[in-house]
Amino acid sequence: MWLLDANMDVHLVAVLADFGISSATAASRGWKALSNGDLVAAAVAGGFDCLLTQDQLFGESASRALRSYPAMAVVVIKLPQQRWQQYRERFLIAWAESPIRPITGRLICWP
Repeated sequence: MWLLDANMDVHLVAVLADFGISSATAASRGWKALSNGDLVAAAVAGGFDCLLTQDQLFGESASRALRSYPAMAVVVIKLPQQRWQQYRERFLIAWAESPIRPITGRLICWP
């Protein structure tokens, strides 16, 4: 199951569901205010195996948590923030070219 960081558009939950990926948002779990490291720990405890974020510095601040939880993958989404319809369109185009493939224990950037 994938977790969307508080900086990700909540509409992505439905898009990911269309791809057969179960997901939830940090806000829906009450984790919106957690630091990056604490968010990784909460996600692992909550049964998540991948976290999507737009925070380019996530890896630096959560590196200790990622080492502690090698079954977790973090994907930094590099698409620029836009209104939902434009963002969705760019997300779907990027996905069609190269779907997100989380690698456990690693931080990857996509697309």
